[in-house]
Amino acid sequence: MILLSISQTLTSLWGKVWPILLAILFFGLLIMIHELGHFFFAKLFKVKVNQFAMGMGPKIFSFGKKETEYSLRLFPVGGYVAMEGEDEESSSDRAFGQKKVWQRMIILAAGAVLNLILGFFLVIVMFAVTKDLLGSTIIHSFRDDVAVAKSQETGLAARDQILKINGKRVFADTDVFYMLMRDKDGVFDMQVRREGKKVDLKNVTFETEERDGKNTIIYDFKILGYKKEEVGFFEMLKTAAKESLSLGRVVWLSLFDLVTGQYGMSDLSGPVGTVNIVAQAANVRDEETGKRDFTPMLHMMALISINIGIFNLLPLPALDGGRLFFLFIELIFRKKVPAKYEGWVHAVGLALLMLLMLAVTFNDILNLIRN
Repeated sequence: MILLSISQTLTSLWGKVWPILLAILFFGLLIMIHELGHFFFAKLFKVKVNQFAMGMGPKIFSFGKKETEYSLRLFPVGGYVAMEGEDEESSSDRAFGQKKVWQRMIILAAGAVLNLILGFFLVIVMFAVTKDLLGSTIIHSFRDDVAVAKSQETGLAARDQILKINGKRVFADTDVFYMLMRDKDGVFDMQVRREGKKVDLKNVTFETEERDGKNTIIYDFKILGYKKEEVGFFEMLKTAAKESLSLGRVVWLSLFDLVTGQYGMSDLSGPVGTVNIVAQAANVRDEETGKRDFTPMLHMMALISINIGIFNLLPLPALDGGRLFFLFIELIFRKKVPAKYEGWVHAVGLALLMLLMLAVTFNDILNLIRN
């Protein structure tokens, strides 16, 4: 009985631990893919790489006796590729600063681009393993009592393909639901394709209800889905590309909502919160079979990967996008910004970024304690 109890306890503990370990490994994969992008193109353009680090802070171990030192560091919240002449003056022919502007731009952008590609790949895997139907932007049906589908002249109708919502193009079903979710009054201008023709619909109105102090749209229609067997491989790739674009838009609109004050600091998640979210998604089970359903986890991973890719391309100090901004200045004016001035900007940006990271991580820990 004692052995059975110990076995059950260990099994229960492992069931809680493995999703967290999986999430940490995934976070490490995101960092590694990002840094490998910088590393690969630095080597391709013959830039000397002094260090390739996974993680931040003190070294756990390191190796490499030639020009590059490879290290694993204590805190799995980032990583870096330290190139000769990247943050200091260097006369070496293999210094980062001595390379052509377009080469430096490719090196800096490569990490974020690989994150975007990884996000696309994860969407493909998600579609390949899912048991659900592949979504579309075509309306399948409505509730019997819905007011929005009064007639084909004044509202939406079954078989309408949604093309635009409030002037924004719709790529995938994720766009449809996210754009409806962001709205407050439940009234939309839409463009649909109906019987082969584009039709503009004004003031399409949905019912709303208050949840947690916010007006929430009541979805009164279902989206048409397709079985994987009904679509070919290339059609699935096309659908995956649209879904990736849609996830990118979710990230972009979320950043816009954050800047405009629709979201606050409490809505942000750092590494701790991200690991927790992925771990929760990994624990989702299929309602019919009771087996684990990895679709939500893969969808969340794809969103996070695309999020990191887009965020790193923003023209903010200390990020790849901030460095690219200075290269654009150099490209336009044919003159480098003095390294010391650029260094000051990035140093201040890094300090602010670390403060933000600490604040968000503290908020993540508080949320874990409360929940």
